[in-house]
Amino acid sequence: MSSFRTARTPRARLVGAAATVVLAALSLTACNDGTGVESEGRATGTPSTANGTATAPPQDEPAAGTTQDSGTDASAPAANGPAGKDSGTKAPAASGGSGGSSGTGASGKPVTCEGSVTRTTAAPLTRPVNHMLLTVTNTGSRTCFLYGYPAVRFGEAQAVPPVIEDSQPQAVVTLEPGQSGYASVSLAAADGSGTNGHTVKSLTVHFQGRSGNGSVGTAAQPSLPAQGVYVDDSLKVTYWQQSMDDAVSW
Repeated sequence: MSSFRTARTPRARLVGAAATVVLAALSLTACNDGTGVESEGRATGTPSTANGTATAPPQDEPAAGTTQDSGTDASAPAANGPAGKDSGTKAPAASGGSGGSSGTGASGKPVTCEGSVTRTTAAPLTRPVNHMLLTVTNTGSRTCFLYGYPAVRFGEAQAVPPVIEDSQPQAVVTLEPGQSGYASVSLAAADGSGTNGHTVKSLTVHFQGRSGNGSVGTAAQPSLPAQGVYVDDSLKVTYWQQSMDDAVSW
């Protein structure tokens, strides 16, 4: 019995030692297969690596892209650059097109407004009383300038009425094609103090040139009301005005 025990004791120790070696091997395998603490360390390290080097550029690039796309400010230079070039190319063309029709081109040099390139109408006003509004519309294809004031002749009058000096505008009235300029005519004294009052049924409007000496071009002959208009020696006119409000304020 004692020899049996002696024989089994070393064997038991060998078995125990072998089991210890196996367990140690299994433990090492578990630590290195990516499932233990070290595996968790890699999982934790993966975002760090992604944010640091491996995936940082892709993340930074979309961020910059997002700022440029949504911020407009960052993308404005790029967007506005081509747009600016396009508008810069088109603007002169548009300006040239409009200039061609308005007279800024070589073949469209501005001209003096006169009867052959304008249409003139005369309309009595209720306010101010005893006043008439002259409207000159540019019917030509080029810009024209309305210089000075209208030299009007009612009926068979030999002289033209004086101008109201205080009505002189700061700049020459400029009419693009289709635009209108205005002047008002004070026909008679509102208080009846005028002399030589009479009714006239025709009107001729002469246009002044840049120098203001005499008339130029063709005169206009706008129609008057069938009953005519009453005028007296207080007759006077305003300078040409760019707006109707300025014309009727005198």
